[in-house]
Amino acid sequence: MIEPDLPSPAEFNDADAAFAHAKALYDAAIAHLRQHLNAFLAGELPASRVRACYPFVRVEVDTVRRADSRLSYGFVSGPGVFETTLTRPELFAEYYREQFHLLIRNHGVPLTVGVSTQPIPVHFSFAEHDHVEGTLSPQRRLLMRDLFDLPNLTSMDDGIANGTHEAAFGEAQPLALFTAPRVDYSLHRLRHYTGTAPEHFQNFVLFTNYQFYIDEFVRLGHEVMAAVMGDGDAGEAGGGYTHFVEPGNVITRRAGTAHQPGDELGAVPPRLPQMPAYHLVRPDRSGITMVNIGVGPSNAKTITDHIAVLRPHAWVMLGHCAGLRTTQQLGDYVLAHGYVREDHVLDEELPLWVPIPPLAEVQVALEAAVADVTQLSGYELKGVMRTGTVATTDNRNWELLPFHHQLTTPERRFSQSRAIALDMESATIAANGFRFRVPYGTLLCVSDKPLHGEIKLPGMANHFYRERVDQHLRIGMRAIELLRQLRLDELHSRKLRSFAEVAFQ
Repeated sequence: MIEPDLPSPAEFNDADAAFAHAKALYDAAIAHLRQHLNAFLAGELPASRVRACYPFVRVEVDTVRRADSRLSYGFVSGPGVFETTLTRPELFAEYYREQFHLLIRNHGVPLTVGVSTQPIPVHFSFAEHDHVEGTLSPQRRLLMRDLFDLPNLTSMDDGIANGTHEAAFGEAQPLALFTAPRVDYSLHRLRHYTGTAPEHFQNFVLFTNYQFYIDEFVRLGHEVMAAVMGDGDAGEAGGGYTHFVEPGNVITRRAGTAHQPGDELGAVPPRLPQMPAYHLVRPDRSGITMVNIGVGPSNAKTITDHIAVLRPHAWVMLGHCAGLRTTQQLGDYVLAHGYVREDHVLDEELPLWVPIPPLAEVQVALEAAVADVTQLSGYELKGVMRTGTVATTDNRNWELLPFHHQLTTPERRFSQSRAIALDMESATIAANGFRFRVPYGTLLCVSDKPLHGEIKLPGMANHFYRERVDQHLRIGMRAIELLRQLRLDELHSRKLRSFAEVAFQ
């Protein structure tokens, strides 16, 4: 086995020093893989299998003394040894430093950083613009499998997040929801599905199920970029945003700012990816990412499975829904405080008996944002927004099912659940937020009322969308501004903690 010569594990009482050591170990491992991969591409054959492993961080606690009970993360649940593997330190630098600092502060013990036994798949060592396998013959691709470690799905399941992981006797307990190979896998999937690099994703994410919202977000993004940043650059119109990123990693910088190295590598793709992402970027990553997930729960689960590894601070669903009450009007808003889950895509990972609670911090921000943008309050606000249960179904044509001669029909179930709106994505996004401990919320807009004979017709729908989308999007962006003002330990609700929660946020 050809492995890099790396130092033994070391202890650190300083978070920055621990991170620097982890980064050095990772960089050396990646350099080792790339060196031998480049030689292989040049026609050379290594003498034996080439391997490099991820760095790890470990903490050992020997007391049952509790950390501050108000905390939602940053501490382990009891005595024992806790460990996780680490990847992409340049991408997760601030995140890792914060987690390391909190562990040292809350437990008063050093961190151990070293090299794990978990191999780095060679695919995850490629640079951003490497396309290696396309240059290899089928024979060389097969030979590559014998000489380098490839992604192994058995090392990247979601058992920790799902609460089904059981450490073997003598094995350390997990420190984080995701292992390094699981993170790397999702980072590669994000490029494929969204057409943008993970580096551009922001800590606040808006999801939508209609292109109209994306069109408006792009328009607003370019409008912000056209304004020169100044001392008064605050609020929705400015927000401290420095650049706007579109699929193909096409970057538009703020007026009056210089282009950066790498900007020229962006190129408009010949066709949009499956779930295109757009990013209003702030230097501290607290900007806004918006993703068009399309229609249906499958896409909603897929994209949130992967964005979750970036550990965002909140994600919110903004989209259209069917209103289920006679008192609702087209254009009314729905603030979800409960969900009926008939999407079925998460039934194995998160059983239906698990409740998905509303998160007060997100609910308050969304309601305040509606009030701010519409300039309505109190009883008047109730005239345009209703709070209640949202049902999510995987059957787009549920209303075509027979309503008679059945003991249970969609209409009956939705009525018994007190649902006020129906869509195909919101419960999936909320449930995956609950599952992955990412604060979540839903604000929908009624676009039709199929139970009451008000269905979307082409001309009416186009007029409605263009009239309502601008206001709805501004409400979502205003809600992000309000959430951004909260302390992170306040935003990351304790409601999302399990009995023996991991320490990393």
